[in-house]
Amino acid sequence: MVNVPKTKKTYCKNKECKKHTLHKVTQYKKGKDSLAAQGKRRYDRKQSGYGGQTKPVFHKKAKTTKENCVEVAMPGMQTRVSACN
Repeated sequence: MVNVPKTKKTYCKNKECKKHTLHKVTQYKKGKDSLAAQGKRRYDRKQSGYGGQTKPVFHKKAKTTKENCVEVAMPGMQTRVSACN
């Protein structure tokens, strides 16, 4: 993992701010998958019962490194800006 500073001084687009302020930097994480999503329900229904794996399992891995996405958030504000380098 790349070393990223914990705070960064950057422009805040919020209506109250509109100036450069100190922001907290965190690594972007994907949200938890919903079990109620249509694709997940369809997949689970298809997988149930006898018959093994029904969809192709992807094996063609190519990338050895992954670029990190970072989120900047100003303390006390609700807005978050994410940047994937």
